[in-house]
Amino acid sequence: MTTEASNILGTGWGGTTPDGDRRRIAIVRLAVGLAQGIVLYLLLRATEGGSASWSQRHPDLFAPALLTALFLPAVLLSGVGKLRLWVYGVWSLIAGAALALLAWHDIARQADGDREATFPLFVFAAAALFIAHHLIVPADRERRLAASYPAYFDAAWMAGVQGVLSIGFAGAFWVLLFLGAALFKIIGLSFLSDLLDKGWFTLPLTGLAFATAVHLTDVRDGLIRGVRTVALMLLSWLLLVITVLVGGFLVALPFTGLDGLWETGSATALVLSAAAALIVLINTAYQDGRPDHRPPAVLRYGVRVASALIAPLMGLAFWGLALRIGQHGLTPDRIIATACAVIGAVYGLGYLFAAVRPGPWMKPLEPVNILAAVLSVAVILALFSPLADPARLSAAAQVARLERGAVKPQDFDFDFLRFDSGKAGLAALDRLMRSSDAKTAGLAREARVRVNREAYSIQDRNERAAAVRIHPVAGQTTPSSFTAQLSRQDSLMYACNNEAPCRLRTLDLDGDGRVEVLLAAPGSIMAFAQDAGGQWSQTGSYSAVCGTAAPKDLLNAFAEAVTVAPASLPNLVVGGRTLKAQPQIRCEEPNTR
Repeated sequence: MTTEASNILGTGWGGTTPDGDRRRIAIVRLAVGLAQGIVLYLLLRATEGGSASWSQRHPDLFAPALLTALFLPAVLLSGVGKLRLWVYGVWSLIAGAALALLAWHDIARQADGDREATFPLFVFAAAALFIAHHLIVPADRERRLAASYPAYFDAAWMAGVQGVLSIGFAGAFWVLLFLGAALFKIIGLSFLSDLLDKGWFTLPLTGLAFATAVHLTDVRDGLIRGVRTVALMLLSWLLLVITVLVGGFLVALPFTGLDGLWETGSATALVLSAAAALIVLINTAYQDGRPDHRPPAVLRYGVRVASALIAPLMGLAFWGLALRIGQHGLTPDRIIATACAVIGAVYGLGYLFAAVRPGPWMKPLEPVNILAAVLSVAVILALFSPLADPARLSAAAQVARLERGAVKPQDFDFDFLRFDSGKAGLAALDRLMRSSDAKTAGLAREARVRVNREAYSIQDRNERAAAVRIHPVAGQTTPSSFTAQLSRQDSLMYACNNEAPCRLRTLDLDGDGRVEVLLAAPGSIMAFAQDAGGQWSQTGSYSAVCGTAAPKDLLNAFAEAVTVAPASLPNLVVGGRTLKAQPQIRCEEPNTR
């Protein structure tokens, strides 16, 4: 190990790494891996029992325990031997407390019911922990608040390679175990197969395997450094590919227009992903910025061009977000996307400045990376804490749109408040139920007591209702109350459209003096009735079972005449319960002789 590498990666419990220190570090890592496996097994047991399980009865305790058990061991495994003992202890406590508090808040903000930690929490918590840990380790090694950029680069990319190799080692370990179990089983010995089905065996063993891999890759850091060098070299040449693709995309936009991009519904996610790919690959080419690590000239020019492409991509991301927010308001996903775009803008502007600034090649990239790393941790902590809870912010913004008249009550997504914004949404619904606007109060009351969300979103319903096409037969008209309620009729959302308009006829089917609506679609006829409150709902459908008439023939016949025929079998009343008849249909084969 070189002196420089030792300064960055060497042990914090002895300066060099003598055999005694290596043994102590190995024991700590194996103990951490074993403890993680045992805790995960206990948490797995806590999920047994369905709704009566401990995890369901105490989600505010289970989620913090799960998030901490999953991610805190990574800090303990990576930090041992690299941090001074007191820093190791304090940082581990802070990291564990932060993970637990983030998970607790994620549960606390949710409405009552089956409360579980959300998927974004796991993704962003892991990202924040990785970034924060590799800001602290180099700084502690150099005994400074801010370490040198090569120290940050070396620690972070070495940890990334170690993580990938350790996961691969654990996976290969289990492939071999399953292979061995299969070999034993074919000779009649199933003990190993039985053990592999037991959580108390597999989870601690997985923890031990991963901890072993971390230790082995840390001890042989020279080999890992070589693997990292090869990986960086290969990835850096991919920068030219993504630069050509993104550059061609941006050049083509003025000629193709942006309509196709916005129609995808995921334009912001696409451009943010492209920007993230550029950022990562630029750093694989720049590495730690030292002259002896400088890439070939073609890559240096590629880095400058790629660095200038990030800012336009961020401009597109903000444009797309502004359009969606202007049309439909804030949602948690859009708030998180906006936060990602803000961080991306820091990279974009900083990298653009580095690309055009004269002087050492791309040198301003270094402080930009450090600033963006610190900002990323701060933003993630804010998003998943009460400071900038996306559910609370989006619920408040959506209600504000409704109250200022930007969206009509019938077009407002009350289900978002009921099901997607936790306690903040329920509190907003309770307030809207007391609104002076009777329409708003009524719809809010309906949503508040709803157990399951509507099948379609408000936007989707309105779009489908606008696409419905109904042609009344000669001498008939469509009841205006039926037209007003098209968005509530799920059955005709797909059946009646420009390609196949439905034919409408009104008819008193049951002889009660009130007409029903019959809608003829290709292959079937739907029946709708209106209740005392004026609400239309589907009561049944008719389909042609026998015969070979084409759907077009059925529609033509429907336009000419429709009569009511008595049912072949009446309903039965058995023990006070009505049983509806389901006749056995027998279709006679046509006589071909």
